Amino acid sequence: MLMRRCTPWGVWLSLGLLLWGFPTLAQSQQPPIAPGTESEAADAPGTRTSGRERLPAQQESGSISGTVVDQSGGVVAGVRVKLTRDDQYPDQEVFSGGDGQFSFANIPPGPFQITISSAGFATQTSSGILRSGEIYVVPDIALAVATAISEVRVVPSRVEIAEEQIKAQEQQRVLGVVPNFYVTYIHDAVPLSPRQKFELAWKTSVDPVTFGLTAAIAGIEQAQGRFSGYGQGADGFARRYGAAYGDFVTSTVIGSAILPSLFKQDPRYFYKGTGSKRSRVLYAIANSVICKGDNGHWQANYSGILGGLASAGISNLYYPPSDRNGAALTFENALVQIGAGAAANIIQEFVIRRLTPSAGHNSAKP
Repeated sequence: MLMRRCTPWGVWLSLGLLLWGFPTLAQSQQPPIAPGTESEAADAPGTRTSGRERLPAQQESGSISGTVVDQSGGVVAGVRVKLTRDDQYPDQEVFSGGDGQFSFANIPPGPFQITISSAGFATQTSSGILRSGEIYVVPDIALAVATAISEVRVVPSRVEIAEEQIKAQEQQRVLGVVPNFYVTYIHDAVPLSPRQKFELAWKTSVDPVTFGLTAAIAGIEQAQGRFSGYGQGADGFARRYGAAYGDFVTSTVIGSAILPSLFKQDPRYFYKGTGSKRSRVLYAIANSVICKGDNGHWQANYSGILGGLASAGISNLYYPPSDRNGAALTFENALVQIGAGAAANIIQEFVIRRLTPSAGHNSAKP
């Protein structure tokens, strides 16, 4: 603020009143002053003069105030308001009052910056220059609701990953025709859920190629006179066809769906594709009696062995009495089936991969 200075005539008026009212005291304390020596006396060393008269005008402190509102124009109380300056002047902080107003007093002139921050709102800033003695009013600062920025990572579940891998397996056909669904070329393939095990068994059982191969087997058996109890002609062919298809379905459903779900085992063959030929042969043979569990560990293939025995036992219900297998022959056939499985695995390891153009992406190359 600007302060009023005394004028010369005011000084003489004050001195005159003092001399008129207290002549004796004035004469005893002050000697007569010769005319024309007032200014010289004022300039003499040790003589006091008014700094307001002799010094140039100085810069005076001012104040900064304002109001914090929201986007609708309503006042916002309890907001942190920070005053920052470019010089060495320390930062100051206040909070907006119940009416949304804030104020900083005794602030030296110069550039400044106001920072408004509050939980749930985006930080706002306002800059200005405070002049000497000025009462600076900051324009209303409207707070905006802060935009929440969060990173969301969508990770597919194990079932979803397994479903994608099954879709790739269902494209695997030897020479582009024969289904090869029960081989995975991904060494760390995700375990199948029980539902997925049943779906894979169902799709294998109803594949058109499965029906065609079953018909070929029935035709060969009839031509060779096997299972003579079925007779010949269309009726004999139909019986052989039904028996052959029954063997395939019961073996697939029991050994690749029901028991793997109960024992928590994976019915697929995990292609190795790396290492020496000897190691790959041993791996293929071993996989006729072991399998990978749903927990990722290798274990005895209870599902495949018991599934083969169960399928052979069920076949006694529909084969001609003269061709039914006793218990001893059933176990003998189970051993033969294990050997056939080992041979099939060796073919998978060294041959089938090369004959399956849509084998899908895998980490192990042949």
